[in-house]
Amino acid sequence: SMTLKPTKAEIWQITKNYLLMMLGIVIYVMSYVYFLLPYQLISGGMNGIATLIYYSVGLHPGTTYLVMNVFLILLGAKIMGWKYSVKTVIAILVISFLIDIFQQGITTIDAQGHESLLHIVGDQKFMACVIGALMEGLGLALVFLSGGSTGGIDIIASSINKYWNISLGRLMFCIDLAIIGSSYLIFRNLETMVVGYLTMVMSMFFLDYVTNGLRQSVQFIIVSDKYEEIAKQVNQKMERGVTVLYGEGFYSKEKRQVLLILAKKFESRALFALIRQIDPRAFVSMGNVEGVFGEGFDKIKR
Repeated sequence: SMTLKPTKAEIWQITKNYLLMMLGIVIYVMSYVYFLLPYQLISGGMNGIATLIYYSVGLHPGTTYLVMNVFLILLGAKIMGWKYSVKTVIAILVISFLIDIFQQGITTIDAQGHESLLHIVGDQKFMACVIGALMEGLGLALVFLSGGSTGGIDIIASSINKYWNISLGRLMFCIDLAIIGSSYLIFRNLETMVVGYLTMVMSMFFLDYVTNGLRQSVQFIIVSDKYEEIAKQVNQKMERGVTVLYGEGFYSKEKRQVLLILAKKFESRALFALIRQIDPRAFVSMGNVEGVFGEGFDKIKR
């Protein structure tokens, strides 16, 4: 049987997704190792559990992260079937490896053999909380936008969701609340727990902000005598598709060509600049679009 070879565009898209996922993972691990772990900040998730175990029994977070995720993938596979992608397994291995590498860089061991982690922003715990939360949110957003996953809590949530009709978002939120709440039992410090909740909220907010911002699309309707030149430049310079609609002015009965262009919101400024350069007198309407599915945008979900 014939196997279809992937096109150059498909290969580039896959490569781009993996590069985006790796960038997200690096930012996510840096936020955890440099800002959350040394300051005992628990932001929920697997890294929250890894931090609690590290400060309780001294087991390195990279090892904890790997062991717990392998266990969860096996458990998830038993309950949910082997639906976890290669991307998730790669992400877990890379995250565990990077946590170890980055942690070694900030670890000092005294004469008694006690480990201590370098505090990058001094004793500014709140500063570490803000930087760590924003970096964590950004890192996770890039991983999710690339179609990847960091494993962990979402596997537990998916498994529970199979038997009980509770939304995944609510489940993950409840699990994170429990993880951060349990930090009080180990540190006996109310401030650590409260700052942990603050870290989680900021991280989730920034994750949503980045994800929605990068996914948001806009629709342009352009009426111009130089419509051919505008369409050509949009095709070539911005690599966006253009649809030509044939319209008629109701009052003047004049036949006009109308361009319909769908683009990402962050591309709108470049598109305006391009239109202004070709025809400053063009009539342009721009509106936000709830969702755009198909080539160059999001995939249609079943």
